[in-house]
Amino acid sequence: MLERLKRSLEESPIVVIGDYEYFVNPITDGIPRMDPKVLQDVVDRILEIGDFDCDLIVAPEAMGIPLAVPLSLSTGIPYNVVRKRRYGLPGEVSLQQTTGYSRTDMFINGISEGDRVVIVDDVISTGGTIAAMVKALQGMGVHIVDIIVVVEKGDRRPALERELGVTIKTLVKVEVRQGRTRVIT
Repeated sequence: MLERLKRSLEESPIVVIGDYEYFVNPITDGIPRMDPKVLQDVVDRILEIGDFDCDLIVAPEAMGIPLAVPLSLSTGIPYNVVRKRRYGLPGEVSLQQTTGYSRTDMFINGISEGDRVVIVDDVISTGGTIAAMVKALQGMGVHIVDIIVVVEKGDRRPALERELGVTIKTLVKVEVRQGRTRVIT
């Protein structure tokens, strides 16, 4: 299952940003070009394992968007993007995302107390994006129904689940070593 995705990940070039080895892949970066068959495989698998008994699909900018859109079209559930730009709309909530290579302010708009959401994202590595989003949404009184991430890199997920009191589903797990990406599961 997901053989095209796995092959794509294993063929990914690696770039080093500081001390962080970063694989460059269409599902996580939008480059090189995305094979629609890989994206369809990913969306189909998310639909199989996800609990979409929710009001809203929520994705962080930028690479959560190509996941949220086809999921929204498939389920009929609206999507919402946690943006990297402040809009100053009433009720806007800000959060700080810290990843292995950057720190960014992000902003939640259009999500209200009591909403039931499914979070989708492209990759979890340090857990900075998911942690910031989950804490902000929980603080807003939003019920997180499910969290689904395509690629898990590293071993941070179990500790993050305990810390946040959530379960994070991933489609594949990879490790990056010596300039190569290897799919573990």
